[in-house]
Amino acid sequence: MPFPFAIIGFDLDGTLIDSAGDLTAGVNHALGLAARAPLGVEQVRPMIGLGGRHMLEQGLRATGGVPGGDFERLFREFLRYYEANIAVHSRPFPGLIGALDRLDALGVNTAVVTNKTERLARILLGELGLADRFATIIGGDTLGRDNAKPSPAPIREMIARCGGGRAAFVGDSVYDIVAANAAGVTSILVGFGFLDRPADEFGADHAIGHYDELIPLLETL
Repeated sequence: MPFPFAIIGFDLDGTLIDSAGDLTAGVNHALGLAARAPLGVEQVRPMIGLGGRHMLEQGLRATGGVPGGDFERLFREFLRYYEANIAVHSRPFPGLIGALDRLDALGVNTAVVTNKTERLARILLGELGLADRFATIIGGDTLGRDNAKPSPAPIREMIARCGGGRAAFVGDSVYDIVAANAAGVTSILVGFGFLDRPADEFGADHAIGHYDELIPLLETL
């Protein structure tokens, strides 16, 4: 039987890459500049998903509130520090490389759709030697912030850039699942990601606990 999907899309942070350590370090750098106490990785993980600005806002709220007049400076400092230290701790999740190899062998187009800026997404994937593995990389600013996930627009753009065909999207946040469902593609939750609620509350079509499960699942659909 031919493989049932032409395109498999992936979120980036918390789905392809465990980047929580480096994102936490960036948030804590900004918090330190605001004379705030640092946060642990487990506190920052659920804040990841809507982009760096939202994550820093959440970090500031958790440590005393968002300083309106100083936020933009803190955000610039967060971005500067994070870009300079983007792949210190970040690594692909176990089993990912094998899954990508198998999808390549099957002739499946793979893509990244993230709410990280396209520039930072390309830098991170480049540092990890993965940027050239994907047919397209769509960031949260690629189509304009109004068209970032949970909008289905970047999922639809992914399909168009990959030449059309049946698609599935793999993610770890409610924004990923809402976007995939609204775009009419199969949604798959990674249970090992940066989940902010129980897995059964995401509304995903399917869930996996390790990348070794991805290809066998897709083959049954």
